[in-house]
Amino acid sequence: MCFPEFTLSLHANLGKMVENFLIGVLIIAIAILLLSVRIILKKGGRFSSQHISDNKALKNKGIHCVLKQDVEVRQTEKNFY
Repeated sequence: MCFPEFTLSLHANLGKMVENFLIGVLIIAIAILLLSVRIILKKGGRFSSQHISDNKALKNKGIHCVLKQDVEVRQTEKNFY
């Protein structure tokens, strides 16, 4: 037995799912494009470093990489463990 109402409903839901998927892909593509504007337009453009040790403001406050801080603590405290 074939249910035409079910078939129409299935096609409507599938169309809505494809539409939502395409909208999601479009939003992600726009976000990536906006994030890379500086790199695309500037000759030799690149993302700035995301490492803590490369941040001047954090260096001025004495904040640096957790690995380096761990080494410093181990060197200053003889009975660390």
